[in-house]
Amino acid sequence: MGMFDGLNPKQREAACAGDGPLLILAGAGSGKTRTLTYRIAYLIAEKHINPMNILAVTFTNKAAGEMKERVAALVGPDADRMWVSTFHSACMRILRSNISLLGYDDRFTVYDTDDQKTTMKNVCKRLNIDTKRYKERTILSEISSAKNELMDESGYEKYVLNDFSKTVYARAYREYQETLRKNNAVDFDDIIMLTVRLFDEFPDVLERYRERFKYILVDEYQDTNTAQFELIRLLADKYKNLCVVGDDDQSIYRFRGANIRNILDFEEHYPEATVIKLEQNYRSTQYILDAANAVIANNRGRKDKKLWTDAGEGKKPVFNQFDTAFEEAEYIVSDIRHRNKMGTGYGSCAVLYRTNAQARILEERLIMAGIPYNVVGGVNFYSRAEIKDIIAYLKVIDSGIDDLSVRRIVNVPKRSIGNATLEKVLDYADARDISLFTAMCEAQDVPGLGKAASKIKVFTDMIGVLRAYRDNASIAELINKIIEMTDYEEYLKDQDEEKAEDKIGNVNELVSKAVAFCDGRPDASLSDFLEEVALVSDLDSADLTEERVLLMTLHSAKGLEFPIVYLAGMEDGLFPGYMSISSGDDEDIEEERRLAYVGMTRAEKELIMTCAKARMLRGETQFNPVSRFVTEIPSELVEGFVPGKKKKRPADDCYESDYPRRASSFSYAKKEEKPVKPVKALYTGTAGLESLGIKKGFQKAAEAAEPDYAVGDRVRHFKFGAGTVTALVREPRDYKVSVDFDAHGQKVMYASFAKLVKE
Repeated sequence: MGMFDGLNPKQREAACAGDGPLLILAGAGSGKTRTLTYRIAYLIAEKHINPMNILAVTFTNKAAGEMKERVAALVGPDADRMWVSTFHSACMRILRSNISLLGYDDRFTVYDTDDQKTTMKNVCKRLNIDTKRYKERTILSEISSAKNELMDESGYEKYVLNDFSKTVYARAYREYQETLRKNNAVDFDDIIMLTVRLFDEFPDVLERYRERFKYILVDEYQDTNTAQFELIRLLADKYKNLCVVGDDDQSIYRFRGANIRNILDFEEHYPEATVIKLEQNYRSTQYILDAANAVIANNRGRKDKKLWTDAGEGKKPVFNQFDTAFEEAEYIVSDIRHRNKMGTGYGSCAVLYRTNAQARILEERLIMAGIPYNVVGGVNFYSRAEIKDIIAYLKVIDSGIDDLSVRRIVNVPKRSIGNATLEKVLDYADARDISLFTAMCEAQDVPGLGKAASKIKVFTDMIGVLRAYRDNASIAELINKIIEMTDYEEYLKDQDEEKAEDKIGNVNELVSKAVAFCDGRPDASLSDFLEEVALVSDLDSADLTEERVLLMTLHSAKGLEFPIVYLAGMEDGLFPGYMSISSGDDEDIEEERRLAYVGMTRAEKELIMTCAKARMLRGETQFNPVSRFVTEIPSELVEGFVPGKKKKRPADDCYESDYPRRASSFSYAKKEEKPVKPVKALYTGTAGLESLGIKKGFQKAAEAAEPDYAVGDRVRHFKFGAGTVTALVREPRDYKVSVDFDAHGQKVMYASFAKLVKE
């Protein structure tokens, strides 16, 4: 048993367990992959199982390749004879040999996303479906969800029998599948569904694969959907040598169809199952684990487990609340810079957030501080396609002399202005030494354009309208007008529905950037704004050899670890999001809580959580309370003041910012960095901010008194002006007041923050 000497007792127990169903509940950082690898090695080296009788299923090709390499390092080339693959790769191999039984030619093709969109577009045309009401992407999403639940066309028709609103989807589903069959094609979701159907309809085929795969192992079992569950159940049903590894507390892909019940109900499906918990954590210190354990314990739909470590207590997690998102970002960047001066590499720091849009202000502060960084799972804010589109519109509106910007947006959204047409206009422009846009304004004089001239005129007329609008509107209002006139949000949804929400969030963040810019520089022009954007988006000077701070969403962080983790935006309404809070579905909040748990357990040495009392969304200020995920941490486990808790502690390593706090964006004078003592009040409320010369804008909600106004009263806000109170709701920590402002519309805020004065 020398091979297994490096495993802890629970890992060894899991790796060397006997036959039959085995559930390995592997907590964060508990050595899941290592244990699974040794389990396979045990089967081959100790139990002498033929590697050809082993099927190991992972979710990515990278994970499959790494697992095979690790097993080969333990048992040698025998590992090459077992199947280690993703669900889809395994099913493709099975279908290639057997799909003819289902009426397909074995030379079938797999339709990618673009193929699916084209097919559905044709389906809707044939069926006279109103695609303004029923979007092709929505129909495809509905069909995908049905397939993940193993509903074919007939099953779906029965499912929506009494739901008239979905009968259109049923018609489209049937026509779509018939089109695929005529073309001897399948889509991505069909690959698993057809394999399950093959096993259901042809028991002899199923028997053959059951005999082939007598031992089945599944990684990341908490992420499986219904179709994947049924596939594994069918294959494992004879010998029941099924080993699944996962952590229900890290199930964060419900939006992709993952069904957490698959892992939670494993023992119901297999009453004879052995369950082994891996609770020893090799990543984090105990204070971090205790805090994460306390948060996730609030979920009811979970298996009981509690992470522990022998790595020592370490530092307590830190919580800091700020008045604004700008101050939050300024603190994070200043803290990272100080740590770097003290010897901590930038690569040791990661900033995690709930939505991509939160990255913008962090990126700007990092750029201005000269700190190199990378955005993981995405691109830098100002390099994102949707941001470049809007900036290109602004450049064309501002001057129109940037041919590159004109070419970028002339078909965004699509206006059927082809390359051949553009080349003719460019030739005309070159011959007269004028800009492309000027030439487009003279399209009726360009030789050979024909009907294309009218399409160009639609574009130039729109730019003309936007230029006129610019003269009497703020930059934020201009951006919103661009979005409205181009129907840009709909364009993003048509491009890629799954990514559209994030992209729209990024565009909204650009609006917030414009509002913040104009607040600091009321007399600034559109040209000034574009100059500022060019400044903060210029990354060419970054030294690529340096270590970089990593920025990423919490979903992107799963499976990763970092010495120092900053969790930004820990506010109710942002994390958990407003939609989850307002849905009334406990599962939505529990999914968000699992995401918080994932974020907290990425930290090895230090965990710093931050939030802002006021945050801008699409140019409007929102006031949110501290995230419930922060308040669920016992006071004795966190440094810093958490509103609503009795205990107040000073935050560790709090330093003055490199830049004085001002409303304007980036015209700052350098300030010598130095530790601030005492640090008790710094970054833990308005008292600390006042000590830095910051205007006190809010009072702690805990000190809020009952408002002296009621619904229907006229009130005045220091920024939004006069308005009428439309709702007043008492909440545990404050009053939530809704006001319909005369000049700014409806706003919802907390009374103690809003400082409303009764008129």
